[in-house]
Amino acid sequence: MSRCLQLAANGLGSTYPNPLVGCVIVHQGKIIGEGWHRKAGEPHAEVHAINSVRNKALLKKSELYVNLEPCSHHGRTPPCADLIVKMGVPCVFIGSLDENSRVNGAGVARLERSGCQVTVGILEKECRELNRRFFTFHRRKRPYIILKWAESADEFIFPAEDQVAERGPVWISNTYSRQLVHKWRAEEEAILVGTRTMEQDDPSLTVREIKGKPILRLFIDRQLRSSWQSKVFQGGFRTVVFADKSNNRWQIPEELKNNVRIIGLDFEASLATQIVDFLFEEEVQSLIVEGGAFTLNAFIEAGLWDEARVFRGNALFGEGLGAPKLSGMPEKEVSIRGDRLLYYRNDPEDGISGSIKNRT
Repeated sequence: MSRCLQLAANGLGSTYPNPLVGCVIVHQGKIIGEGWHRKAGEPHAEVHAINSVRNKALLKKSELYVNLEPCSHHGRTPPCADLIVKMGVPCVFIGSLDENSRVNGAGVARLERSGCQVTVGILEKECRELNRRFFTFHRRKRPYIILKWAESADEFIFPAEDQVAERGPVWISNTYSRQLVHKWRAEEEAILVGTRTMEQDDPSLTVREIKGKPILRLFIDRQLRSSWQSKVFQGGFRTVVFADKSNNRWQIPEELKNNVRIIGLDFEASLATQIVDFLFEEEVQSLIVEGGAFTLNAFIEAGLWDEARVFRGNALFGEGLGAPKLSGMPEKEVSIRGDRLLYYRNDPEDGISGSIKNRT
């Protein structure tokens, strides 16, 4: 099962909306086949693993390990449970059940009806942790939410305005930390920043310095003050602007209409809740919020976050814009060439984080 998890992790960032799944086939204590799910619409892990077995006759005397319950429904690919039955695999070991309403025990039932011996719950905590985005989406009815920011050693995310003029561009984290951020972007489905970040940084919100698929770009601009020449509108990638629903200046240039959407929000109500609900309707399973302070605090105050990843640099600002505050201690801390990277979790439960329970 540990090998299943290793294989499954290879698909992080490329399988949405499908989960991360790895599969291993063992005959007399020896691995004879393995595979993982690479991309939605393509064969699942079980199919790759079975196809990799040279001598298919051995399948009738083998054990199949998979970190998530095999599917039992027809989607873009046939049911994996039916394939396992067809190939006569007698024993199946499953890490965790699939909480997707189209599966949720039906795969196990299909296998057991065929006479297959099924064992569920092997390294279950680790299996649920790997697919925490998938499980959060189906259980909490919202995307898995990661907050990220960089702060100075004295806990400011931006220095006072007079310091900016003296210092020039402000970098709190180092080059290696910034490369890691792009890796994180490649692993998630959407990225969000607030109005001030857009005005100060003119970010492109793309995945760079690492190979990865384009990420859904989101930003808040209540009065639609951003220029259509901003970097975030370039590149032909999907972009969503959250503006005040009472604003009547919603005129998207013709050349951007295929990629840009403007979504109206009630700025007198919780922005975080409205954004999260929109993303759930769009079937977006994960979101990384990169700032600024107002936007990050909106999610913290609403309790709508699962992880926070905080870079703490060595610079001392003395004064400026204070960093968001989280209660509790970091879950872990790592060093990246002098930067401290602090990881926080929000009320972890059974491998799924989130303080909002039973949202409907």
